[in-house]
Amino acid sequence: MADYAVGDIQGCFEHLISLLDKIHFDPDKDRLIAAGDLVNRGPKSLETLRYCMALGDAFAMVLGNHELHLLAIAHGVREPTPKDTISEILEAPDADELLDWLQRQPLMLNVREYTIVHAGIPPQWTLTRAQSLAEEVHHALLSDGASDYFRQMYGDYPEKWSEDLEGSSRLRVITNYLTRMRFCTSDGILDLQTKDTRSPPTSYRPWFDHPSRKTTSQKIIFGHWAALKGRYCGPNLFPLDTGCVWGGPLRVMNLTNQVYTEYSK
Repeated sequence: MADYAVGDIQGCFEHLISLLDKIHFDPDKDRLIAAGDLVNRGPKSLETLRYCMALGDAFAMVLGNHELHLLAIAHGVREPTPKDTISEILEAPDADELLDWLQRQPLMLNVREYTIVHAGIPPQWTLTRAQSLAEEVHHALLSDGASDYFRQMYGDYPEKWSEDLEGSSRLRVITNYLTRMRFCTSDGILDLQTKDTRSPPTSYRPWFDHPSRKTTSQKIIFGHWAALKGRYCGPNLFPLDTGCVWGGPLRVMNLTNQVYTEYSK
């Protein structure tokens, strides 16, 4: 059995199938693990979601910001944007089944010696703390108050984690770290506007680039940051978002040997 981690698919279903053919993926023996953002922006989000759910135990994932956005719309607390390509999911006859399955997915996974998260882990958190806080959001998604979570999910504040945070502010900053983060300071102050890796704000660095980061010894697989183009980010870091929806390849990594395979048209 081989475990394969795949980067942001974002509805690029044909790329996904071609990439899985390229690595001879066999759902009877192998498992596909997605680093979030299965859907949105690309042309075939519904097909992607249906395919991944149908894999059953041969599939696992963490939630990305685009899944959370889709769920917020489904809960009626957010309107689609002109850039969204998820209307076919919301209008599908099996929408309730798909969305219920999606909402039950975690924000962080541990597979073998790897941790998989959509955006990253802020430098001030240990892996154990990150896992505990990811569970808090997961429990909110499974609760009767899930609609309230989605209603309060959007926003860039608080900019920084504090153990004193409670309620929606606490859940929002955890969500922002795990699903939206790119740049932050060494103590975790977020900049959620900058994407270009060439022009970080003063005193900010990519989350993984802080020497004091408490997870430097952990193997972390992440997506979310297409502008990185999958470049080497340092030891124990495995960036999988290679910008497929923006014309780049789709990347998968074999967790046994850390070999990347990519497919592009």
